[in-house]
Amino acid sequence: MLARQRQDLILEQVRSRGSVRVSELVDRLGVSDMTVRRDIAQLSRRGLVDRVHGGAASTDARSSDEPGFAAKSALQQAEKRAIGALAAGLVEPGASVALSAGTTTVEVALALRDVLDLTVVTNSPPVAEALHEPSRRDRTVILCGGIRTPSDALVGPVAVRSLASLHVDWLFLGVHGIAPGAGLTTPNIVEGETDRALMAAASSVVVVADSTKWGVVGLSSIADLDDVDVLVTDTGLPDDARAVVTERVGRLLLADTPEETAL
Repeated sequence: MLARQRQDLILEQVRSRGSVRVSELVDRLGVSDMTVRRDIAQLSRRGLVDRVHGGAASTDARSSDEPGFAAKSALQQAEKRAIGALAAGLVEPGASVALSAGTTTVEVALALRDVLDLTVVTNSPPVAEALHEPSRRDRTVILCGGIRTPSDALVGPVAVRSLASLHVDWLFLGVHGIAPGAGLTTPNIVEGETDRALMAAASSVVVVADSTKWGVVGLSSIADLDDVDVLVTDTGLPDDARAVVTERVGRLLLADTPEETAL
């Protein structure tokens, strides 16, 4: 493949997804790490992408940009399903569970359908809908109120007040980005406040995020990495990131995608 063809493919990935990691491009293009970095450098000099740690990002990406729920649902679908299934395996029958908004937490909710006798608290209408089964008398779903964001989260003072008096066994928290310095982040300041209220209500905090979220920094910090009990992500998480997480997070769980399991 010619350099121009590789660069066109890199640019297409960045424009469709917002960012792409060097490790992903190495696997997809079948070239060396150095070749990919050289291509990214050339695209950066032309002003077409921004060079970031471990990859490339859209020049239009801003820390306050908040992708819509539908757009995010189309990304990393296999990884999210695998993460959801692995995370749901932590929950035993009879537990109380909170789920934040997010496309990955919807996958957790779908995987929790098989767990008996659950009480579920969420600020996500899609999560509540995924678990809504009137015939299941062993399951209670509580949907918090609030102002609806582009990512389909209900946030703000109403949500925070309703969460303040609750105590749950598990929180499954979806995030916009994870980085060593910034920690867990979101582009929405008000959603960050609501996420912190969810964390305060939980005995154990489980962050569910695919590996492309590593290195992404949103406008508002939710919490430090040290506040996370379990991080559930996929095996695409780079080795340097695994080292950081292992040192600072209580437990790291890596989900295999169906494609990887078949190899």
